[in-house]
Amino acid sequence: MRLYSMATTLFLLIGIVPLALAGGHDYGQALSKGILFFEAQRSGYLPGSQRVKWRGNSGLMDGKVNGVDLVGGYYDAGDNVKFGLPMAFTVTMMSWSIIEYGKQMATSGELGHAMDAVKWGTDYLMKAHPQPHVLYGEVGDGNTDHYCWQRPEDMTTSRNAYRIDQNNPGSDLAGETAAAMAAASIVFHRYNPAYSKQLLTHAYQLFDFADKYRGKYDSSITVAQKYYRSVSGYADELLWAAAWMYKATSNEYYLDYLGRNGDALGGTGWSMTEFGWDVKYAGVQTLVAKFLMGGKAGGHGPVFGKYQEKAEFFMCSCLGKSNHNVQKTPGGLIFRQRWNNLQFVTSASFLLTVYADYLTSARRNLHCSSGTVTPPELLAFAKSQVDYILGDNPRATSYMVGYGNNYPRQVHHRGSSIVSIKVNPSFVSCRGGYATWYSRKASDPNLLTGAIVGGPDAYDNFADERDNFQQTEPATYNNAPLLGVLARLHAGHAGYNQLLPVEIPLRKPTAVQPKPTPNAKVTPSSGLIGIAQKTTSSWVANGKKYYRYSVTVTNKSGKTIKNLNLSVSKLYGPLWGLTKSAVGSYGLPTWMRSLPAGKSIEFVYIHTTSPAEFSVSSYTLA
Repeated sequence: MRLYSMATTLFLLIGIVPLALAGGHDYGQALSKGILFFEAQRSGYLPGSQRVKWRGNSGLMDGKVNGVDLVGGYYDAGDNVKFGLPMAFTVTMMSWSIIEYGKQMATSGELGHAMDAVKWGTDYLMKAHPQPHVLYGEVGDGNTDHYCWQRPEDMTTSRNAYRIDQNNPGSDLAGETAAAMAAASIVFHRYNPAYSKQLLTHAYQLFDFADKYRGKYDSSITVAQKYYRSVSGYADELLWAAAWMYKATSNEYYLDYLGRNGDALGGTGWSMTEFGWDVKYAGVQTLVAKFLMGGKAGGHGPVFGKYQEKAEFFMCSCLGKSNHNVQKTPGGLIFRQRWNNLQFVTSASFLLTVYADYLTSARRNLHCSSGTVTPPELLAFAKSQVDYILGDNPRATSYMVGYGNNYPRQVHHRGSSIVSIKVNPSFVSCRGGYATWYSRKASDPNLLTGAIVGGPDAYDNFADERDNFQQTEPATYNNAPLLGVLARLHAGHAGYNQLLPVEIPLRKPTAVQPKPTPNAKVTPSSGLIGIAQKTTSSWVANGKKYYRYSVTVTNKSGKTIKNLNLSVSKLYGPLWGLTKSAVGSYGLPTWMRSLPAGKSIEFVYIHTTSPAEFSVSSYTLA
C-alpha cells in the first residue's frame, strides 16, 4: 500500500557541541538500526555479510521474461514489488546523507554499512538501465502483489518488468535515477573510483534521456499510477537531476541548465511545504541555495537567489514562521496526511539540518516573515522531530521498530509478519498468508529492526495493527533521509565548512605508503592580507596522487577590505569557495561583499602537485 501527494562566510567551524545523547536518545544506536533496515528490504541473492538473518534469497528470476537481469534492488515497503521511482529517491537521499555527514557516520562506525546500502541500490539501478534510452522502472505489479500475503522467498505473483524508452518516456523516473547515480558517484569517488566513473556514465545518459524525451513515467508504466503516481510531473526531477549532475561533475552545463530553466521548470516559482519521492522542488532549491552561498552561482546569481528564497520559504513554513505554515499535531509533529506521514517528517528534518549547517558556514541567519531564526534554532527544530519519532511524543511510542521499549509490534510487512523461511520452510500460499499470518493478532515473528513506520495521525493517535497500513507500513524512503540527521545529532558538527566540498572518509586505511606530502607554505602577499595554505589530505586514484589544500586569507588591517582580487598561478585542478573573475583571478564569493578587519575566509582546491601560488592583486580599504 502506498501514498502519493502533490503537491560560509567560509569560516572554519569549531566548538559545536555534539548532541549524541541530548534528550535521552541514543542517536548512534538509532543510526545503526536505521541502516540495518535496508538489509531486510533486499531482493536478490543475499551476501555472506547479510546481518538480517531471517531473510533469504528472493526474486531470483526478476527480468528473465523480459530478457534482462533485474535481480537485486530493494522492496520499497511492506510488499514485494520493486518500484523504480521511490527506490532511486531512496538511493539519492542515502547518498546525500553520506555526502554531508559521512565523517560523522565514520565516527559511529556505520559508514561502511551505509555505503553498502547505497551500492545495493545502485548495482540494481545500473542493471535496470541496459541501454542509454531504456530504463526499467518496475518489477512486479501492485495489484497482484497486494492480492497475496507472502514472504518474498515464497512469492508466486507476477514478476513482469515495465520500462520507459524513447517512444514511452518518463522524465521523472529517468531524472531521479540520474540524480541517484550522480549522488552515489560522489560517495564512491575516493573509495572505488572505477565504480564512481561507471555511475557517472549512467547518470550522463539518463539525464540526456530525461531531458530529450519528455513525459511522465506513469503514462508509460501505467501499473504504477495507483501506487506511485507522479502528481508533480517531471519538471522538478529535471532540475533535481541537473543539480546533482553539477555537484558530481562541476560541469558548467548543468549549472547553466539550472539558471536557464529555473523559471520555466518551476524551481524559482513553487513555494513548497513538502519534500519527498514525488515532489523534489524543496530539495533542489536547497541545493541551489548551497551553490549560491558557496560562491558557485556563476552568472546566475539573481536566479539562484530566487531558488534560495523558495528554499527558505520551506524552512520557515516548517518552523511555523511563514505566512503559510505546515500543519502540526498537538504534540508538535509536522503533519501532512494520515497515510505514511513520517516520510515527510524525515525528509523535512534532513533539509532543515543541512540548511542549518549551510547557514552556520555562511555566518547567516534565516529571515522569516515572522522573525529571524538562527541556525541552532533550525537544527533544534529538526532534532525535535527526530525525538518525536524516537519516543518523545504524547503516546511515548517509538516509531522506529526495535528502538526503545514501546514500538510497533504488528508492522504491515509481509516478510516480518510471516515466520522466517529458515525457521519453517513450509510454503506460504498467496491467500493462505492472509488467513494464517496477516490476520494474526500477535507480534511479528521477525523483528524489522530500524524500520520507520507511517506514524501517528493529526491528533498523535496511533493503532498498532497490521491491517492499519496507513500507520504501520514502513518504507525505504522514510529511513533514507533520517540517516544523515541521526549521524549529525550523534556526532555533532565535524568542524569543517559545509559549503566546501567534503571528503568522505575511506572505509579502510590504505596499505600503500604515501610519498611525502608537499610542505605547506605561506604565499607571498600584501602585508595587510595574510595568505596561508596547508595540505589537508591526499589519496591515490587511477595511479595519480591527489592533494587537497586549504587556503586561509586573513584581513590583518584595521579596516574592512572590499573588492579583493587574488592572482592564482600553477593551479591545475578545481577550486571552491571563491568567485572566478577572470583567467587566473578570483574574488570573494558572490554573497560576501567585504572582509571585516581581523576576519578570515577559507577556500579549497585539489590537484596533483605542489601547492599553487596565490598573491593579492588588488583591494580597497573601506
